[in-house]
Formats: sequence, structure tokens, C-alpha cells
Amino acid sequence: MPKLDLTGSTVVVTGAAHGMGAEVARQLAARGVGVALVDRDRAGLAHTRTTIDALPAVARGYAPPITLHTVDLTDDAAVRRVADDAASAHPRLAGLITCAGSSMLGSIDQLRMAEMRWLMDVNLWGTVNITQALLPALRRSPAAHITHLVSIYGLAAPAGRIPYAMSKYAVRGFTEALRHELEGSSVSVGAVYPAGVKTGIILRGRYAAAIDPAVADRAAAAQAAMYHTEPADAAAKIVDATIRRRARTMIGREARVVDVLTRLTPVHYWAAMRRPLRDAIDTTTPAS
Repeated sequence: MPKLDLTGSTVVVTGAAHGMGAEVARQLAARGVGVALVDRDRAGLAHTRTTIDALPAVARGYAPPITLHTVDLTDDAAVRRVADDAASAHPRLAGLITCAGSSMLGSIDQLRMAEMRWLMDVNLWGTVNITQALLPALRRSPAAHITHLVSIYGLAAPAGRIPYAMSKYAVRGFTEALRHELEGSSVSVGAVYPAGVKTGIILRGRYAAAIDPAVADRAAAAQAAMYHTEPADAAAKIVDATIRRRARTMIGREARVVDVLTRLTPVHYWAAMRRPLRDAIDTTTPAS
């Protein structure tokens, strides 16, 4: 498949106020690609725009078109308005990269249904919502690519992360089915599976209300300590995967190892993962 030519084009990036989304947006803008920044955090979007304006190429006057769109991705009507606004502001939408998402700590005994539904709404339905709303505009481009960020936990499901794993396995299924539906069209679809990227998402994420906050903080810190990939390195791979229109991209050694492990032993892979994740999934032992 030919590479995606983003010259004169725009890519929509969700979750652009923080973390991976903000870094992906900066790297696209540094290449001269237009970006439509989408997030529910208006102040965070403004900060991302400020950091883009400070990029050397942009500061020299090579500023790509940039628009900011504040929206809750679980609000169907609002998402469709944002999609229309982005398509109107950017005549050639050639890409969508979905970085928006959150996390949730807790065991099945600690979680409430409302907490699990909230995470599914954000991670799964938010992704489906913006993708469906933007698909008509993407189809109008000569070539376009959709990149969905899944997770290493869309390859392997650890204890203590039931709602997160459910949501990421669902995003993986949505991505693969959509790729098959759009086969032969001008729009290609791919999934990215990052391992631990040092964005702080786990430290900003939610945890079951039944968990002692000190215990949740300890578990989140243990998980964060396992993250090794720098955001800039991960963003570069995400941008490259979009331009190359890759169907499947692993980020981080752990993602590659887990991908192989789950293929070799799809039933018993947890035996190898349990010990390294022991402290990160412990949401019951009192904090000392």
C-alpha cells in the first residue's frame, strides 16, 4: 500500500490536551501537517496549541492550519457537530489518530457497574463515535488512514484491570472489523499497541471508589515504574505507522514480548505476567 501523503492535509487527533495525543499533534505540526485538536479539556488544548506555536518550524512562519475542538466524545450529537466543524475548517482530512482514553484500577469485587460503564463509554464508544462521525470526510480524501491506539492490554488481559482490558479488547475488535469493512476503499485502518509510555496516564486515571486512595496511589505508582518508552519516541512511531498505513504496530519491547507470548500460550500467558505485575494489581493490601 502506498504511503500516505500528508502534504496540504490535516489529521484529527483526539486526546490532544495531554500525553500521547499532545505529543502526536506536535510531531505532525512539526512536519507541516495540519492538525484538528480534539479533547474535552479546553485549557489543555490551548496549552498544546501554545507548544505547537513554539516549535522552531512554526515560529519561522511554516505554520500548518490548527483548530481546537472541545467535546465530550461520549456525547453523540456534540461529536457530530465537531466532525462537521473539523471537515469545514479542513477541506482535506487525511487522517484520524485516536489517543483519548483513561484507565481504571480495581478488582471485580471493588468495581461498580457504573465505574466499568464509564470507562467503556470513554475508551470504546468515544473511539467508535468520532470514527463514525469523521468517516464521510475521510472518504472524500484521495487517501486516508485511521490509527486507533489500543494497548498492550488489548493483547493480554491482566487481573485488576478488567474494565480497561475489556475496553481495549473491544477497540481492537472494532479496529480489525472496520479495516475489513473498508478493505479496497481509500481509507485504511490500523491499530497501535503501546506498552508502557511515560505519559502519566495511570497516575491521572481513576480507581474504584471502594479502594483506599493510598492503596490506589501505590498500585498506580508501581505500574508507572514499569513504563520505559518516552512519549516522543512513541509518538514518532504512531505518526510513522499512520503515514505508512500499517495495520498493526507494537511500541515497546514489552508489547512485542506479550504479542508473542499470547500467541504461543493463549491460555497460560498470565503465569509469566503475574509476578512482574504483582504490585501494580494489588489494590487490597493496606498501605504501610
